[in-house]
Amino acid sequence: MMFESLAMNAAILLALVLIQWAISVKIDDVSFIDAFWGAGMGALAITSWLQLDAPGELATLLMVMTAAWGFRLGIYLFRRWSHEGEDKRYKLILKKDREAGRFAQAALTRVWLMQAVLLFAVCSPAQVGILASSAPAPITPLAYVGIAIYAIGIFFEWVGDWQLTRFKADPANQGQVLDTGLWRYTRHPNYFGDFAAWWGIWLVCASAGWGYALATIIGPLFLSFTLTKWSGVALLEKGLDKTKGDKYAAYKQRTSAFFPLPPKG
Repeated sequence: MMFESLAMNAAILLALVLIQWAISVKIDDVSFIDAFWGAGMGALAITSWLQLDAPGELATLLMVMTAAWGFRLGIYLFRRWSHEGEDKRYKLILKKDREAGRFAQAALTRVWLMQAVLLFAVCSPAQVGILASSAPAPITPLAYVGIAIYAIGIFFEWVGDWQLTRFKADPANQGQVLDTGLWRYTRHPNYFGDFAAWWGIWLVCASAGWGYALATIIGPLFLSFTLTKWSGVALLEKGLDKTKGDKYAAYKQRTSAFFPLPPKG
């Protein structure tokens, strides 16, 4: 049942990816894939839950947690893409392929399919936890710990994104650095929020059995890596160092890069 259900999820994900790839080729822009990152995980959680004959409380909890996180993020990033247009990161990644007339092929292999694999892996704690919780089961103390960590993450992500949106909407802040609210304690409250939310989801999965948790730990581990070392903090700050100069350098000196801490000085 578990492997068949995961295979069904993979097939659904592939179908969704191919449809969006076709759209991205037509509009010559893959940037809206960022919105699908969260929404796709929410969709996989729902498809996992729908495959159960009698979802237990733990399965429903994991589905709601993942869907709430994923669809909120998807809507937020889709609106940002609609307003700001093509993301510079993807423009740079596909620049040579676009110039050589290989945009469609590169968009499929280097962007959509690659991210589909990563999306499936990161979302594995939610999928496996849901599929392993078909029988009625109580919400364990470990699950409550996971819910608490998840709630902290949701708070930092949702509030951090809201504060950033308000900051960018004010023309007076052009060229300035957001260093108030949650951004006073971490330079990336939204990324920290993602990190906490998914470690929380993983702990809820662990309450269904540590075997399931060990089998899916690649999800939060990879997400932690990409947020801190690959496409999250590291990549974003390279651009901010160039565009905001001394102001951002001073902000970096007094503000924690990732985990919320009291500012220095």
